[in-house]
Amino acid sequence: MEGVVKKFMFVNRKAPYGTIYALESLEVVLISAAFDQDVSLAFLDDGVFQLKKGQQTKGIETKNFSPTYRALDGCDIEKLYVEQESLEARGLTEDDLLVDVTVLSRAEMGELMEQQDVVLSF
Repeated sequence: MEGVVKKFMFVNRKAPYGTIYALESLEVVLISAAFDQDVSLAFLDDGVFQLKKGQQTKGIETKNFSPTYRALDGCDIEKLYVEQESLEARGLTEDDLLVDVTVLSRAEMGELMEQQDVVLSF
């Protein structure tokens, strides 16, 4: 099994704060990348808020971990996908996001998910 690269997609559907899902996903993504796997992230539903610029967390006394997404590039994690319908439903555009992403339609996102070896949803 050594040397086998699998395609891992981490699907982020939850808002960044209020639950542990977003932070847990980020930690697992970083671990997977350390093992030289083909890692991609998808942001759907309220998960698109994880990438929103200008997050202020002082009022909820939580660490703002959004800058970590900018560091993913340095870990060779460059495949970030955002669902167009999720952005539009929340009044967001690609310009509102703090990292470069590929915006896909719901149908395109589904096709991409089918090409993965492992899909983990958070």
